Amino acid sequence: MKVNIYTDGASRGNPGDSAWAFLLVSEKGDIFDRVSGYIGIATNNVAEYTAIINALEYVSREYSYAHITLHSDSQVVIKQIKGEYRVNSPHLKELYNKVRHTTRQLNVEFIHVPRSNKYVSQCDRMCNEMLDSVKKMHKKGSGR
Repeated sequence: MKVNIYTDGASRGNPGDSAWAFLLVSEKGDIFDRVSGYIGIATNNVAEYTAIINALEYVSREYSYAHITLHSDSQVVIKQIKGEYRVNSPHLKELYNKVRHTTRQLNVEFIHVPRSNKYVSQCDRMCNEMLDSVKKMHKKGSGR
């Protein structure tokens, strides 16, 4: 079995309110799972790494036997994971190490795709929907 993962992370402010999302897509192109979450205040790179980590942890529980291809529009993060760019930031190094640890038992290929990719665009939309819903909850909670 082959599983395609598409991820995105978003930060409004960089650093600012941040969210992550991923889609699991079959070989035929059918989406069979979609997951997103809110991080809090973080940078865009942290959001991108968080999306990748959450996706990899998910597939390691459900589809560890599959050949996994992870697609991201973050060229910097993909190149860091592949060892083509150095990870200089201590907080990103921690996330990088988590990715490496999570992939030890998986068959994963990392691919950079353009932001215009239809699945990455859906992940971006999921991130923005998450950020909008958190913003609404904050407004509700403040009595405005």
